[in-house]
Amino acid sequence: MAAAAALIALDWGTTSLRAYLLGAGGAVLASAEHPLGILQVKDGDFALTFRRVTGTWRADNPALPALAAGMIGSRQGWREAPYVECPAGLDEVARGVLKIAGDNLGIVPGMSTIDADGVPDVMRGEETQILGAFADGRSAIAVLPGTHSKWVLVENGRIRRFATFMTGEAFAALAGHTILGRLFEGEGFDAAGFARGVGHAALEPKGRGGLLHRLFSARTLGLFGKVPSQALRSYLSGMLIGSEIEEAAAWLGGKPGAVTVIGGASLSAAYHAALKQRGIAAEVAPADAASRGLMRIARSAGLV
Repeated sequence: MAAAAALIALDWGTTSLRAYLLGAGGAVLASAEHPLGILQVKDGDFALTFRRVTGTWRADNPALPALAAGMIGSRQGWREAPYVECPAGLDEVARGVLKIAGDNLGIVPGMSTIDADGVPDVMRGEETQILGAFADGRSAIAVLPGTHSKWVLVENGRIRRFATFMTGEAFAALAGHTILGRLFEGEGFDAAGFARGVGHAALEPKGRGGLLHRLFSARTLGLFGKVPSQALRSYLSGMLIGSEIEEAAAWLGGKPGAVTVIGGASLSAAYHAALKQRGIAAEVAPADAASRGLMRIARSAGLV
């Protein structure tokens, strides 16, 4: 296996580190996941963490190249890899790869854009997943759900523009640190509660109030027994994801006909259900989008 290896690919985020050993054709020969996101690395010793994680794979080939994407290239990470401005694609991202001397490691740059109000927006890691999911050069609209959900307009395989929605972080804060979570029972997913939340977010706002008003329904519907306590968590999730979809449609200039969801299994399933409920066709991208993107960037940057 070691002899066939061509690249160590790292998806190194805020909370976790996913490592892949890739063959010359991009096949995943081995993989591992570690709770070693940039916030969990003791004393910020990323070099030591990198060597420990990759040591076994490099035992027979110390010169095996490595490429990392995600928050490891942020200001809080190992070294800051400057942002590439949109619109951009594979060539621009590959040219921006930051080399770490002594470790035969490259770090993928993030991407930046400017919205209609002149406010900058940024992402790190999602650009790599986009380049992996749309290697065929097609045009599409993609959503990458998570703590900071990203909606991306892809044109001919290149990232034209994107927008961030703090859906995941808002859910965690509201459920864990406000009165809304006091009536919640259990952590399970309730499909009916989720669908009701998505539907409530989609109501025409005239005379009804927007999200700040509707959020309180996650408490009052529980107080009056209209939504079971076991379904309230899913109701809040549905309302936030539904609100994200409505805002993203406005950002796009109209409801999209189809969306590609790129992310973990549970979140992708939730977004797929919410999009379908709103009459938007949805497909879930392959789970290996990150490793595919890392291999494409490594080839373009001349690492393999």
